[in-house]
Order: sequence, then structure tokens, then C-alpha cells
Amino acid sequence: MSVSLPASVKIIEVGPRDGLQNEKETIPVAVKVELVNRLSAAGFSNIEAAAFVSPKWVPQMATSGEVMQQITRKPGMLVSALVPNMKGLEAALAAKADEIVIFGAASEAFSQKNINCSIAESIERFREVAVAAKAHGLRMRGSISCSFGCPYQGDVAPDAVADVVKRMQDLGCDEFDIADTIGVGTARQVQQLFERLSRDFPVDRLAGHFHDTYGQALANIYAALEVGVSIFHSSVAGLGGCPYAKGATGNVATEDVLYLMQGLGIKTGIDLQAVVDAGQFISNHLGRKAASRAGNAIAARETK
Repeated sequence: MSVSLPASVKIIEVGPRDGLQNEKETIPVAVKVELVNRLSAAGFSNIEAAAFVSPKWVPQMATSGEVMQQITRKPGMLVSALVPNMKGLEAALAAKADEIVIFGAASEAFSQKNINCSIAESIERFREVAVAAKAHGLRMRGSISCSFGCPYQGDVAPDAVADVVKRMQDLGCDEFDIADTIGVGTARQVQQLFERLSRDFPVDRLAGHFHDTYGQALANIYAALEVGVSIFHSSVAGLGGCPYAKGATGNVATEDVLYLMQGLGIKTGIDLQAVVDAGQFISNHLGRKAASRAGNAIAARETK
């Protein structure tokens, strides 16, 4: 049975924010700027580069304003920033972010454990931020963590995810990140969830955000492609991790996703070789091997 896959996809690069935020050693602004610029030059139309959060909680993101000031912005490129509150929004506006990212969880247990309030309350807290963001003409994404499973409650029902998407849609979000925060999702589960969501929401506004903890991320992306999803998040060199799941790896590596898309004949508009080089650059700075199989294989081929 042949399945019609999207002819092209949008890949949102989240390494500079989601990937680097867990690093213990402070990464110099110049290194972060070069990473973003390399990724921009590779052809990404959307890069998540900053988080305007309390430096007490995420010290690595304390230099977000400086990074945003110094990066090279190509025409038409969206630079995104995570924003938790009005203070964060004001910083994002000052830094000329093109898009803000607000966030919630699909798991009630996760919401209570992490921010001591219900899902409904957590999203309602963003109402003021959403109104102000729209008044300033900003694009807004809603990120929904634990959409496929939770470290505290286990399975998460598709209807629970749909409820959060609806709440974020009501706030004015333009796109919805369906995130497998701890990487437990499987291909059939992915298809069932996106099929459920696409009954109520346009599939071209739904994005897959997969972590590779159990080695299922590429299979999950392919499963999502089969039901019409055409937006995916990835992290150069597989940067990142999840503090809520022991042994969790980072987001799926961008190089691996690009290699998959190239093999499927799906257009991305992104130069795989340039991304491999960017992945090797940041991995060398961090003093460890990249977590991208395709990236490392391509890089090894060059050094022979």
C-alpha cells in the first residue's frame, strides 16, 4: 500500500535553545551566535534561539538578549524565543523576536508536579502574554509537553492533548508543538494522536517534537508524515536532554531528520552538509561526539 507523503516539510531548529539550555558549562555568546548563524546559512526558515526565563532556573539562557542582538538575520527567517510571563515577553520584544513560544503540559500530574497548578490554570496564566504578543504582531506557538507519556502518570489520553490544543488555539496560537518530552511515543501512538487532533485542528498547524530516548524518533516522524504532518522540530547534533527522565537523550538530531527526508525525496530547503558542519562545530566546542548518527557518519567520510 502506497501512502502519499508531504512534498515538503518545515523543520524548526531548536538546538540553540532547547538543546543548549541543559548544558552545565556556560557557553560563550560568540559560540551561540556562530551556531545560529551557521544554521541560518544552512537554510532554516525558523530557529528557536532564545529563552527569556529566570537565569536562576536556566542559567544557560541568561545571555539570550545578547545572542539575539548579534545574530545575522536573513530576510523571511523567524527567530523564536520561549517566554514564560510578561517580563519574558517584554525582553523578547526588546530583542526583536519574530515569534514567541508559550508552553503547557498535556499531563495533569506533570503540571502539578512542576508548577503546582492545573493545566487549565497554567495556560490561563498566558492570557495577558498572548493578548500583548498579538497586539505587537508577533507570531505565537504553543508547546505541549508530555503529549505521548508522562514520567508521573504514564499514558496521556489523546483527548487530553486535544483539550490543551483547543485552549492554546483560544489564546491565539498559530502553531502547536505536540511534544514527546520523554521520548516514549511509538509510531502507532503517534498516528492515532495526530489523526485525533486533525479531526478538530488543521494538520498544517500541528508540529511533531520528538525526543529519541527509546530510539523511536525517526520512526515516529515517518508515522507522522504518513498522516499529513509537515512540521517537525529537531536539534543539531542531537543536543539536549530531559531532566525528567533518567537517561533521556535530546531532541532527535537534525542531521538524521534531514537524511531521512533526503531519502524520501521530501524538500526541506536545508543544506545537510552545512548542518553536519554546524553539528561538528558545536560538538567540538562541548568536547564530545555529536549524538547524530548521520552527522557523524558524513563527518567521518570527509576525514578519510
